[in-house]
Amino acid sequence: MTVLDTRALGRATLARQLLLDRAELPVLDAVAHLGGLQAQEPQEPFVGLWSRVRAFDPAALSDLLTGRRVVRTHLMRRTVHLVTADDALAWRARHTTMLRQRVLGVYRRELDGVNLDELAAAGRAVMADGEPRSMTELARALAERWPAPAPRALGEMLIAALVPVAQLPPRGLWRTKAGVRNVLLSSWLGREIDPPSPEGSDPVGQALVRRYLAAFGPAASADLRAWCGLAGLPAAVAAIREELVAFRDERGRELLDLPDAPRPDPDTPAPVRFLPAFDNAILGFHDRGRIIDDAHRGLSVAGARVVLVDGRVAATWNVEAGTVIVTPLRRFSRTDRTTVADQGRALASFLSDNDSHRVEIAASFC
Repeated sequence: MTVLDTRALGRATLARQLLLDRAELPVLDAVAHLGGLQAQEPQEPFVGLWSRVRAFDPAALSDLLTGRRVVRTHLMRRTVHLVTADDALAWRARHTTMLRQRVLGVYRRELDGVNLDELAAAGRAVMADGEPRSMTELARALAERWPAPAPRALGEMLIAALVPVAQLPPRGLWRTKAGVRNVLLSSWLGREIDPPSPEGSDPVGQALVRRYLAAFGPAASADLRAWCGLAGLPAAVAAIREELVAFRDERGRELLDLPDAPRPDPDTPAPVRFLPAFDNAILGFHDRGRIIDDAHRGLSVAGARVVLVDGRVAATWNVEAGTVIVTPLRRFSRTDRTTVADQGRALASFLSDNDSHRVEIAASFC
């Protein structure tokens, strides 16, 4: 079985994630290909798509949100994701059990004795009037019937797990700050959520495996689970196993992949790319070593924005007064500094509507 080293896996990941070459894709197609973008920080997906889509216009994403073709909702890993409307409706029922379990993992004691099916029905009944509500407002509406749980526990279970909702614009629009207002996902999109598959079949799980490998492969089953949070996918993997090809990584793990998916030469040049906070190019794996060193792994869950140099996390970045500030995590060569500065200026221009091209790179260290 062919062994793929870290560099080969990194180049494959960059290609699948549209980070090796910016894609000539409509924004909707890019969001679909990526299986959504993690989006609890509302402005971060704009940078993620700017780094992936050639000539990206942020207004295009805002228009997709207001046009109800993409939606912000709790999905993979119980985090807020920006996904296409089609994927939200097709995938939501498959994620329900996982969403419940993850909320219970935090609030099990507070929710002890609460019949979750009854709570779900009551939550949907309240939301059925179409009135946008915050999590707190929904919890308060049901607090008289369920007075024991803290409002936070009740609200998290309702909004993040039991009641499929969409976060309404202007939340998530370009350069817009707005609180979270929720409506029923089916009401917002004008279509019902796809029902769960019949017992013994899992077409949605199989589709998720294929979609994950297209955007993240080659990958192990543990990587797939790290991306979506679903534990019950071994049967889906087994069902499509004959469609897939297998490799091993340097640790001996079996990696599965789509046979015709891109696996570039490990020596393929990788351009500098600026990634937003919580980007799935890093978080979408259990073994994140293909892109980020173990010493810096904590950055990926701390919300740090990172810079890829030669395909690996080499710096963090932020914006202060219109200036993109880059802080290297290793020594930069002269070429590194030049290419990072060039891309940083382009990012500053994007973020400021061409009002600023300022970038500062802190001194590298040994």
